[in-house]
Amino acid sequence: MYVPKESQPKQGGAGSGKPKDGKRKIVAQNKKARHDYAIIDTYEAGLVLTGTEVKSLRQGRASLTDGFVQIDGGEAWLHNAHIPEYTQGSWTNHSARRKRKLLLHREEIDKLSSKSEETGHTIVPLVLYFKDGRAKAEIALARGKKEYDKRQTLREKQDRRESDRAIAAAKRKQRGQ
Repeated sequence: MYVPKESQPKQGGAGSGKPKDGKRKIVAQNKKARHDYAIIDTYEAGLVLTGTEVKSLRQGRASLTDGFVQIDGGEAWLHNAHIPEYTQGSWTNHSARRKRKLLLHREEIDKLSSKSEETGHTIVPLVLYFKDGRAKAEIALARGKKEYDKRQTLREKQDRRESDRAIAAAKRKQRGQ
């Protein structure tokens, strides 16, 4: 069978690496943040890490539960993100809860800085992941939810789940007839 040359996979050479399709390999998520905060806007930021931190992240070991972002001197810093020490690291190992610099564009830092100074707004990390081999963090400008907002969100989620179940049951019943 004839296959046109342009649709054949490349053999070796410069085009033979991993495809740069932008796939995300998620390392850690902050599910509590989506429950406690109303997300206003999200940003993708690069992370400045040491070698042992990257190796520990590649093992899938990290926690963002208590993490937050602070703007100091025109730079964004990630505080309280827990990346445990690399098990095979030596004296060059990192401290688990050190503050880490986030890489953002100047306009994004300025916008986040001005918005976070408003009452009730904060910047929280949502996800740590690898994209094209580079460690990234998805951060969000968020507003804290009140207790009744949290209950309302849970109620809406439960109602959606019940309606989906009812629709699925009706479809199963219809197929059975």
